[in-house]
Amino acid sequence: MSEALKRVVLVDDHQMFRTGVKAELGGGVEIVGEAGDVDEAVAVIRGTQPDVVLLDVHLPGGGGIEVLRRLHGAVTSKFLALSVSDAAEDVIGVVRGGARGYVTKTISGPELTDAIGRVAEGDAVFSPRLAGFVLDAFAASDVPAVDPELDQITQRERDVLRLIARGYAYKEIAKELFISVKTVETHVSSVLRKLQLSNRHELSRWAAARRLV
Repeated sequence: MSEALKRVVLVDDHQMFRTGVKAELGGGVEIVGEAGDVDEAVAVIRGTQPDVVLLDVHLPGGGGIEVLRRLHGAVTSKFLALSVSDAAEDVIGVVRGGARGYVTKTISGPELTDAIGRVAEGDAVFSPRLAGFVLDAFAASDVPAVDPELDQITQRERDVLRLIARGYAYKEIAKELFISVKTVETHVSSVLRKLQLSNRHELSRWAAARRLV
């Protein structure tokens, strides 16, 4: 009897990319659901209980790390980050959040199918360029302890915060992140409330102190 296909939910905010991934995977896995933002992802994953979730790091509604936070302890699915980003903070962030691996979007279809199978069985899988970095980061003596303040900020809020610390105006941030100025203002207000800070200058100092700039 042939082994059952791994059941997969594909989470990415670009419909064309999801279509391409499904084509690349062919019949190697069973796609049981798709989602384009955090709320949709949480609902679909809860509803389908897949073996593996292919999770983009940057999503509307808080990013992949917000999906991991909301589903922590609620599902047995394994999470494999699939992202164009190879930034240190993205990799470490989702691994700390509970992802079992991280591969970049340059991966081939057969390689991704193999990675899904390995993650489903409990292995940790990383793109070759990231594997050494991840080991070094967690082994380094200067890796900061868990920061409760930082952990309450979503990935998208961090994106906004980083650009504020670099001196970007709200309009420039909106253009950079492909969101509205109103959404930028909402994220800033949320961060100010969470951190109990008063203005963007205090936010900039806070971000610089944590090397988020």
